Amino acid sequence: MGCAVSTTADREALERSKKIDKDLRMEGEKAQREVKLLLLGAGESGKSTIVKQMKIIHETGYSQDECEQYRRVVYSNTIQSLMAIIRAMGQLKIEFGDPSRTDDARQFFTMASATEEGEMTLDLAHIMNRLWHDAGVQHCFQCVLFPVP
Repeated sequence: MGCAVSTTADREALERSKKIDKDLRMEGEKAQREVKLLLLGAGESGKSTIVKQMKIIHETGYSQDECEQYRRVVYSNTIQSLMAIIRAMGQLKIEFGDPSRTDDARQFFTMASATEEGEMTLDLAHIMNRLWHDAGVQHCFQCVLFPVP
């Protein structure tokens, strides 16, 4: 025991033990730095959205493929939301700030219905930009009477 010379097997066991101890110490330090977050809330309250936003901000963000997938969704939502605002202007009797935007609105509805879902042409984007910057559209958007889908 104490008087005998250590064997190679004993030295290897001691090295393995030291490595295991070091790994355990490193894992413990890592666990102390790790922050855990418990998100509680009803369904559809935005818990997964928070997690996605944290990933975007603090990790790698979106991949190129994810950006391409979301682009179609963003385009579609933008077109449909502007359509809803313009329809609400009629219901709320809100006029366009610039009367020539009435023609833009007609053209917007025509082009949007002819464009494939999730796509946006340059012409459509220009019309949407003009409509969005119209004082009447902005007034309707800010109006609390109208919820944008």
